This record gives sequence, structure tokens and C-alpha cells, in this order.
Amino acid sequence: MRQPVTYIMASQPRGTLYIGVTSNLAQRLQQHRNDLIQGFTSRYGVHRLVLAENQATMPIAIAREKQPKNWHRDWKINLIEASNPHWIDLAEAWNLAPPLK
Repeated sequence: MRQPVTYIMASQPRGTLYIGVTSNLAQRLQQHRNDLIQGFTSRYGVHRLVLAENQATMPIAIAREKQPKNWHRDWKINLIEASNPHWIDLAEAWNLAPPLK
């Protein structure tokens, strides 16, 4: 089932952040966590899902992705910590991906 999602990943608590959008979160997480796509997340070891927001449509998800990309870092951290104060890996908590090595 496809579900538009805006998500934030981190290298570690309060570490390097990546903001993305997808219609298949489980598949996208596997790509990030296994460094299957060369780029920012593989270069900086960004493998921990720390925030995910379901959206009604892909255009809404894309618009939401763009908002925090323009924010100050502290605002992004506040957004994450409002729902995930301990920076747990939601991919593991939701059984979307195996634990990180």
C-alpha cells in the first residue's frame, strides 16, 4: 500500500539530519539503511528514522518536506523532540527495518 510520508532521518541523536518524502516508507528505509543509493545519507551515515508524518497526497507531502528544509537546525530538532524526545529509531519500533548494526 502506498502512503505519502514526509520523514526525517538522523545519524545519531542531534546528529546529521536528512529530510525526505516517499510513498513507500519501508522500501525507502531499506535503501537508506543499506546505502543502496549513493548520496547524502550514505556519505554521512544517516540511517535512523526519527520522525515520520503521513500525508493525504503526494503534493502535500512534497510541500511539507520543503518547509523544515528551510528552517533553522534548532527548529528541526524541536520538531523531532516534540514527538520523539529520546530519538528512538522508529523504523525498529514500527518493525519497518531490522535493528542497526
